[in-house]
Amino acid sequence: MTDWNESDLSGIGAAEELHLETGRADGTLRAPVTMWVVRIDNRLYVRSVKGVDGAWYRGTRSRTAGTPASSNTS
Repeated sequence: MTDWNESDLSGIGAAEELHLETGRADGTLRAPVTMWVVRIDNRLYVRSVKGVDGAWYRGTRSRTAGTPASSNTS
């Protein structure tokens, strides 16, 4: 789990959508996927449109990591 600073929490929490990239097993990044994001207190939550069948979701769950793409707000 990441410890978010207030600047990150405020910026990400204010966005309606994020473009998230997840890593593959070989360390390369998948193409960014648009996700909805919600901030509750000091936690951030994203929702998978495809649920547990989404490739980004499976990859993130198996590696417990992801990163906002360079253009992360819509």
